[in-house]
Amino acid sequence: MPIYITQGRYTRDAVKGMIVRPEDRAEAVSRLLSKACGRLIGLYFTFGEYDFMVIAEAPSETQIAAALLAAASGGGVTDLRTTLAMTSLEAKGAFAAANDLMRSYQSPGGT
Repeated sequence: MPIYITQGRYTRDAVKGMIVRPEDRAEAVSRLLSKACGRLIGLYFTFGEYDFMVIAEAPSETQIAAALLAAASGGGVTDLRTTLAMTSLEAKGAFAAANDLMRSYQSPGGT
């Protein structure tokens, strides 16, 4: 099943609310992903540009997009950025496929 890595930020109101009433957000994220036919692999709070990182499995882009849209619609998270992750074995397959394709591909300008 495809793995997706999402980074995002909490809004100021969300941070204020979590300070007043601390909670384990992994439970809520896990429930949301489960309803989208996905699974939470990990939720991490991060320093720097983003406040959190979610690593999840979902059957397709449609399911992960639905979960992200639902999360964003609540107003507590913003600036969501999602990347499809590949295992090293999947990457090896992509490189092998690229090797086959590049033989029949001509770059712009004929080079």
